Amino acid sequence: MCAIAGILFKNGQRGIPNMTTGQALTAMLDATLHRGPDSTGWALYHQPQAGRLRMRFFLTGDLAPETETAHIRQLLAAHQVDILTANIIGCTYGLTVAFSGDIPALTRSLEGAVQLVSIGSSLDIIKDVGQPVDLAETYGIARFDGQHGIAHIRLATESGVHPDTAHPFWACGFSDVATVHNGQITNYWIMRRRLERKGMRFQTENDTELIAVYLAYQMSCGISLEAALNSSLEDLDGTFSFLVATKEAIGYAKDKLAAKPMVKYETDDLIAISSEEVGLNRLFPGQALETSEPAPLTCGLWSRS
Repeated sequence: MCAIAGILFKNGQRGIPNMTTGQALTAMLDATLHRGPDSTGWALYHQPQAGRLRMRFFLTGDLAPETETAHIRQLLAAHQVDILTANIIGCTYGLTVAFSGDIPALTRSLEGAVQLVSIGSSLDIIKDVGQPVDLAETYGIARFDGQHGIAHIRLATESGVHPDTAHPFWACGFSDVATVHNGQITNYWIMRRRLERKGMRFQTENDTELIAVYLAYQMSCGISLEAALNSSLEDLDGTFSFLVATKEAIGYAKDKLAAKPMVKYETDDLIAISSEEVGLNRLFPGQALETSEPAPLTCGLWSRS
């Protein structure tokens, strides 16, 4: 099954009492835990800082953490990436760096040598095997209080349970584009080969990564995210409900069969989306919410002011 969650505060106002943004995303996932108990992930969007990027890598565990991180630092230094802060947390190595070069070129140069989770001026993807409440404590998710983020819990069906098969997925080489997805893209290989012929890169064989790369490619051609979401309804086959996030916005798309559930709650200050209404109710206990389910073959987009 799997479950998706997303939240965006439109005007910088926190419309959820007594919860940070990280806590709100985690609460929505925990409420829908029956849909995906195998792995959990968050795409968190921080306030960007001029000239700085966030980078996160998986640590394989094949070598001592100090050996793996030394190798990463050596590779980055060779590409004029200056490390400002670094920390090992869970199975990942997170850094903030100073870098003003070509991100796709940097990504290509690192392929095969290390395992990138995400790069972004705002984006930080954190994902691992396990359940949301436990992993949120391990990774300090409650401390995140940015204006938006998306999240996911996974029920493994077509691949093993590993950190790198967890969602969200980053659009490889494209800063700040991430997706989460419930469903299956049935024309995955056709679309992947088309995108690869256009020079796009993939890190996995997961169809959620395809969605991220597809949208990033459309935007790299000058197409707006809203238009790219519209075109995805025709170009992607299968049953799907997905969320995409950039450093300024979150959006959704839902296929024509609408077999994969999605419920949204919107006010003047926020948009919150969950696979089930129980996820939204967790944010506002005891309140009667005016929720709605997006219609089949529709998409939507919300941006920060």
